[in-house]
Amino acid sequence: MLANLAKKMFSKSLWVYHCNSGACNGCDIEILNVLTPYYDVERFGIKLVSSPRHADVMLISGAVTRATLPLVKRVYQAMPAPKLVFGIGSCTIGGNMWFDCYNVCGGAEKAVPVNYFVPGCPPRPEAIIYGVALALGLVDKKAAPIELKQMEFPIDIYERNKAWEERNVIYKLLDD
Repeated sequence: MLANLAKKMFSKSLWVYHCNSGACNGCDIEILNVLTPYYDVERFGIKLVSSPRHADVMLISGAVTRATLPLVKRVYQAMPAPKLVFGIGSCTIGGNMWFDCYNVCGGAEKAVPVNYFVPGCPPRPEAIIYGVALALGLVDKKAAPIELKQMEFPIDIYERNKAWEERNVIYKLLDD
């Protein structure tokens, strides 16, 4: 439902504002890598803007710290409606390894309502592009089939013990 609504509201182009809420800059590097000529997301109509007042989408990275909590809320309020929020990286989901630090409030949902998450530490640029395209309904959701395979040991445990005993018989004969 949200994908259909996003496809209708953001059909032409997306203007993206990047917000670092206390990240280690790993996700920031990958977000900026998406904008380089190698990936060139501007051909899809996605453009980075410097002001939240011009943005349709906010890409937030990092766990929200106490110092950045009011700033992230102010950035979200400055964005015009309709707006989408993408949490980029594992820290935005729940704080990752900093979830219980004294200065960390938690994931991005502690500050703003997040519509979509792109997990990873840091997520690859291809994953970021795919996540945004999937959320906007530009690509179909596909899932790879799961094949469960049980590891087969070449020798059963009982046969292995028997084979080990048979091999040790030779050493016993040499000892006599």
